[in-house]
Amino acid sequence: MSPDPQQTDVTTQDLELGGAEMGDMPAEPLEQVLKVVMVDDEEPLCRGVQRIIDRYHVNVPDVQIDVRYEFDYCTSGEEFLQRLRGGAQCDLLLLDLKLPGISGLDVLTELNGQGRELLTIMVTAYATFETAVKATKIGAYDFLAKPFTPEELRYSVRKATSQLILSRQARRLAEEKRQVRFNFISILAHELKAPLNAIEGYLKILRQREETDNLQMIERSLVRLDGMKKLIVDLLDVTRIESGQKQRVFGEVRLGDLARSSLDLFRVEAADRGISLELSVADGLTMTADAGEIEIIVNNLVSNAVKYNRDGGTVRVAVARSGDEVTLTVEDTGIGMTPVESAKLFNEFTRIKNEDTVKILGSGLGLSTVRKLARLYGGDATVESERGVGSRFTVTLRDAVPPSATHGDGAADAAATGLAAGTPGEGDPAAGPRSEVIE
Repeated sequence: MSPDPQQTDVTTQDLELGGAEMGDMPAEPLEQVLKVVMVDDEEPLCRGVQRIIDRYHVNVPDVQIDVRYEFDYCTSGEEFLQRLRGGAQCDLLLLDLKLPGISGLDVLTELNGQGRELLTIMVTAYATFETAVKATKIGAYDFLAKPFTPEELRYSVRKATSQLILSRQARRLAEEKRQVRFNFISILAHELKAPLNAIEGYLKILRQREETDNLQMIERSLVRLDGMKKLIVDLLDVTRIESGQKQRVFGEVRLGDLARSSLDLFRVEAADRGISLELSVADGLTMTADAGEIEIIVNNLVSNAVKYNRDGGTVRVAVARSGDEVTLTVEDTGIGMTPVESAKLFNEFTRIKNEDTVKILGSGLGLSTVRKLARLYGGDATVESERGVGSRFTVTLRDAVPPSATHGDGAADAAATGLAAGTPGEGDPAAGPRSEVIE
């Protein structure tokens, strides 16, 4: 079976036109090799597909990449999954629905759980609408009905190839963007550090020497300066997380101790406004995590609960575990939010602006950082709020697994995010939490 003449002609024409328009020879396209694996119990069909794929190539003009293929096949889903466990690579999967042993849908479900970066084309003569919907929900990219012609096969492979290459390029560019952003913020923070410290020093000297009439202006300037320094720190936190530049040190974090430290940090501010701080946590409750990251989550939530509370109000912090999931809730009796305000709260640089918040300073980055960190731990951050009543923030987390402890199929993905299904921490959460009131 010869290569697709239509695809080859288009590619050649594109290159010739490019050279004519630019007035010189076009840039040489990059070459990539994709591994195509067919899982089908009909060996003659697999060998026929191999003759087509081995001679085929595709050009992805948007990114100037020429793609050729290496082909392999398995006659059962068990054999294919075993090869993957042994380190075999697969970029495009041609997967039969009806297989001896486990079905194609079972294979697809297993791959979906592993989070592998591949595209699956279901190849079957038995597809129904319900089957197609189910397969698509668990990760199938396309369907190819048996019997199919060589051109139909080439079309499906060409379409999947373009999707795979472009999505990989998009991820690579997004990663480069995150790195550039981090580098820019790092340089900016470094360059601003010295002048901000100098300004702060001069203002503190003036505060000691100035008369009462000017003290208010100096104090307001110092408050604004503190806000600017916090903005820089928050930006660095966000960009470190996004770019992967933050070095993560995993260990056993005693959640009760960490929560008490966070409440102590804001105890003076809360006491000045008559706000009571309450903590409910089981003795000895722990999780595997980077202590600094969990501290950022708790500090941001408690800080907001105090800042946006009403005088004489209450902040309630609760930490609990259910199976492999740790839940942190921070509830306040503050000004609350409308549903519209709550919906955009976790976006970067979002601050709720109304008559109650106009005098409250903030960077608008704290809660977006909380959500990013929660998702690094396989969880999320949500809020329930009612205007004039208060807000309840809930963060779910799962134990991190250090990269050195990962192995097997999903090891790379787990190591990249520091996630895996965890085990309960020390102590017995079932024994019930211990409630405390921090005066």
